[in-house]
Amino acid sequence: MTESICRFPFVSAPQYQKSEGTMPFQVTSIYAAMIVLGVLILSNVVSANRGRTGTSIYHGEDQRLGLAVRRHGNLVENAALAMLMLALCEARGLPGWGLHTLGLILVASRIAHAIGLDADNPMKPLRIAGGAGTQLVLLATAGYLLWSQF
Repeated sequence: MTESICRFPFVSAPQYQKSEGTMPFQVTSIYAAMIVLGVLILSNVVSANRGRTGTSIYHGEDQRLGLAVRRHGNLVENAALAMLMLALCEARGLPGWGLHTLGLILVASRIAHAIGLDADNPMKPLRIAGGAGTQLVLLATAGYLLWSQF
């Protein structure tokens, strides 16, 4: 019987099936953590703007709040699917260099998109680069998953 490192007798420590001495989804976990930090930052920006305007739902007529809501929403909407695809690629055996490349492109793209998102200028280069980079990651992961089936 293995001893649990948890102090509560009814809660055991998580058990992972090891593959060559590593935790499953070791690479994807790095990028998922980075994305979560971005989600938390943008969520707090939305909350601060809600407090500033006294707006509980939607964004009223406040453009700063509306922009904060969309920055947060765009990250959540796009990153969730991309992270799932990255995890599936890791499960299918995409090499570490490929996972890191796609993960870095995804994180950089989502940062660029959030910075570049501007209601007054829809063609800002960072917004376009961020959207294109995210789509590149989605296309590459979909391609790999389809290719790896054969």
